Amino acid sequence: MEPDLTIELINATVQVEGPMADGRRAVGTGFLVEAPTPDGRPRTVLVTAGHLLDQMTGDQARVGWRFSDGDGAWRFAPQPLVIRDAAGQPQWLRHPAFDVAVIRVTAPPEFTRAAIPLAWLADEHSFEEWGVGPGDEMMTIGYPMGLSSNSAGFPIVRTGRVASYPLYPTALFPTFLVDLRVLGGNSGGPVFMTGYNRRRPGTEQGARAFVAGVLTKQLCSEIGVVTHAYYVREAIRMMDDPGLSRSLPGPMARDEDPPKPAPVAAC
Repeated sequence: MEPDLTIELINATVQVEGPMADGRRAVGTGFLVEAPTPDGRPRTVLVTAGHLLDQMTGDQARVGWRFSDGDGAWRFAPQPLVIRDAAGQPQWLRHPAFDVAVIRVTAPPEFTRAAIPLAWLADEHSFEEWGVGPGDEMMTIGYPMGLSSNSAGFPIVRTGRVASYPLYPTALFPTFLVDLRVLGGNSGGPVFMTGYNRRRPGTEQGARAFVAGVLTKQLCSEIGVVTHAYYVREAIRMMDDPGLSRSLPGPMARDEDPPKPAPVAAC
């Protein structure tokens, strides 16, 4: 039986926050992926938006772990995460072209077990293979405005619909839009499809559930920009092959703002 991706991702999603230069605190979302090293050793990777870590000052962020105290009770217990070394160098890896960051973490055992498999992230063929198109429902999990769904620190689940066309090939359309009211704190959260009530095109086979991407930006607060999960995979590969970044394109404006065919009024 295919796992319930919504519950799996709720358990793998955490709040990430840290100080900014102006004295405020940056708050966003991250999720855990189990991505073994090339020699097969287990490794837990925190995935989030690159700009979230970029704007934090100092050498530590805080990750909002949650622990079960038994009898259905939960405890929210944030703990520090080192994000810069003593020389001030970032310990995370940022994709050179897209607003995606990955950092290896030593998570509590509960969260090591909750990390989703790397195979659950969409690859460059997933959208075409499974017939993803405009109007399809997607969900996201995160901490809008720093809020959680309860005192235990569980994230908030929200729903939107794909608002872009076309969606592939991925190399030409690395980001896509979702019709979803995006708020500060959502950045870095997973965007995913459950596969329920859908069929693979031309077959009776149920569509696969997968993580489609990472929420990385808002447009006019009503539309979310999602960076395709393929680039999360690529960033994780760069952790093992630093030279890979030299073969990838540099920063692109399209990751920040989709091109506008004509002048439009400001939101």
